[in-house]
Amino acid sequence: MEFPQKLVHGTLIKRYKRFLADVKLDNGEEVIAHCTNSGSMKSCIEIGAEVFLTPVNDPKRKTKFTWEMIKINGDWIGINTGNPNKLVYDAISENLIPGLQTYANVRREVKFGDSRFDVFAENDSEKCFVEVKNVTMKEGKYALFPDAVTTRGQKHLLTLMDVKKQGMRAVMLYIVQRSDVEIFAPAKKIDPEYAKTLKMAVKYGVEIIVMQAKVTPEKIELVRQLPVEM
Repeated sequence: MEFPQKLVHGTLIKRYKRFLADVKLDNGEEVIAHCTNSGSMKSCIEIGAEVFLTPVNDPKRKTKFTWEMIKINGDWIGINTGNPNKLVYDAISENLIPGLQTYANVRREVKFGDSRFDVFAENDSEKCFVEVKNVTMKEGKYALFPDAVTTRGQKHLLTLMDVKKQGMRAVMLYIVQRSDVEIFAPAKKIDPEYAKTLKMAVKYGVEIIVMQAKVTPEKIELVRQLPVEM
């Protein structure tokens, strides 16, 4: 996934009210950027760190920038939670994700029951619902999810189990937007209920796929599949 326009460089002043961040641009101007990430952003918030923003030319938007990434310990971390959805849609369409390479029809934002899944894919023999989550939290060599309690995330897992019960394929796909981790695991200390539900979902036949992405100011690309430790 290439960024459609050149990103704007700056340094982080502070993040607040979950969805806002003050950033000082290289020209000295201080701006407010929209933060799409509603989690705690634990292990990827550092005052004074380099950041990149997307300029937004929309008169309806109060903020004129969207926060895309932050540099921590020399590594760019993608914190825009909207990017993984597009990344996964493109990758499945182009047969780039191991295990999801046989689908001719791929769509975004498809309803199932009272939920809406990020990606729906089908071929002549099966239908597959895919839920996508952005992972940024790091602890040692582990990429952990979630970084805050997520009842919505639990609901998605339960609905994926319903998908499986109806004879369709159900996939929980985590996109790790940082390069300095080697293994994915649920964040049991932060949200033990989510970890418990994830383990139950796997027993029901919900598949877990974890892909690591390389994040740069020019593009985000999937580079490898990570192992999972429950």
